[in-house]
Amino acid sequence: MRSTPEQRSWYWYDWANSAYITTTATVLIGPYLTHLANNAAGCTDLADGQVCTTPVQLLGFLPVLPGALPSFVSTISTVISAVLLLFVGAAADRSAHPHRWLGGSAWIGALAGCAMFFLSGDNWQLGVWLMIIGAFSFGASTVVYDSILVRIAGPDERDRVSSRGWALGYAGGGLLLAINFAVITFNKQLGLDSEMAVRICLLSAGVWWAAFTLIPFLGLRRLPREVSKEAAEGNPLSQLIGTFRVLRKYPQTMMFLLAFLFYNDGIQTVIFASSQYASGELGMAQSNVLMTFLLTQVVALFGALIFGRFAARYGAKRTVLGGIVIWLAVVVVGFLLPAGNFGALLGLGAAIGLVMGGTQALSRSMYSQLIPIGREAEFFSFYQAMERGTSWLGTLAFGLVFQFAQSYRLALIALAVFFVVGGFLLTRVNMRKGITDAGNALPAVF
Repeated sequence: MRSTPEQRSWYWYDWANSAYITTTATVLIGPYLTHLANNAAGCTDLADGQVCTTPVQLLGFLPVLPGALPSFVSTISTVISAVLLLFVGAAADRSAHPHRWLGGSAWIGALAGCAMFFLSGDNWQLGVWLMIIGAFSFGASTVVYDSILVRIAGPDERDRVSSRGWALGYAGGGLLLAINFAVITFNKQLGLDSEMAVRICLLSAGVWWAAFTLIPFLGLRRLPREVSKEAAEGNPLSQLIGTFRVLRKYPQTMMFLLAFLFYNDGIQTVIFASSQYASGELGMAQSNVLMTFLLTQVVALFGALIFGRFAARYGAKRTVLGGIVIWLAVVVVGFLLPAGNFGALLGLGAAIGLVMGGTQALSRSMYSQLIPIGREAEFFSFYQAMERGTSWLGTLAFGLVFQFAQSYRLALIALAVFFVVGGFLLTRVNMRKGITDAGNALPAVF
């Protein structure tokens, strides 16, 4: 089935933001922020496998080991986002031009990403604030982006459209990551020290995000909708309170959100912490870590499309449950992975890529079937508070285990709980009842 012009424009926002998520949020900023914090703590001569045991003061009062700093920052940014994104959703639903919210929030996040170029020496505090701004802006833009899916695709199209968006995102993220891999690998030949190479790569992700956001911003501008005078002049806080009341009428939607909270936090934390795990626990060089993530991106592109085909045949719920089982196996294998074995790391990266895009793309389309028409952005703000880049329970657990055990292996295996609990809760979701309760048409396969 051919995509409509609006669907093709919509796909490009995945291309735009995935470069930031892949290059900055997933691969570079965690280890680089730890490096800056190590400098501030005086731990500049660590041997491979060693961790800095001198804490830095997060927010001026919280002692945190440098190795746990990125996880705690991610948790803080999510707590902030979880509250503020609800208001973004309420406001976006009151707007006749949601593409303006998409573009505005994306460009604020891209500006924060570009500003990461100025991180150097021991200036980890600026990195903390830029991570928080970038995470919130990404979440705000994606609340609007996800809600537009309901307007451009019918019930039988959403698995396909959502999967294609994710696939294009992995293509874009993988392309920029390949370029940045070359910059970091050949930094000396380019006349750059290692720190400057990372800073240029961080800048490139922000510029990429800003530039390609123009395509969906312009392509979706013809999707204005009529908003009632009552809604336009209404109080966003009152509307938000009303959404909480409405949500209680949809128990299957609430059950899905609870399941998603657990298994997606596991997914997001594995993605977020994988570069730290590979470099800090397995002793991999940064070039090897980048190569692994590049392979993951390539496999994820095809994985998202493959999962979309499986969903068309077996239903999205069954396909996602199968993906959760594979994620659980990834955590167990990762825990047992020997240090220094690059081939094994590549194999694990390929397994992650196979399920990464598919489980997330299908979760988005499943949820779109469970929300009432007219309140898409509000309901997706609940979803986004637990979606990629804003997970908090998993990163908190990972950071706490490392803080007290000083072991990335134990921190990783602790994430198995999230997949077990999330998978169990997802089996309890009755999709047929949830779709009909929300007043939506049943797709052919669900």
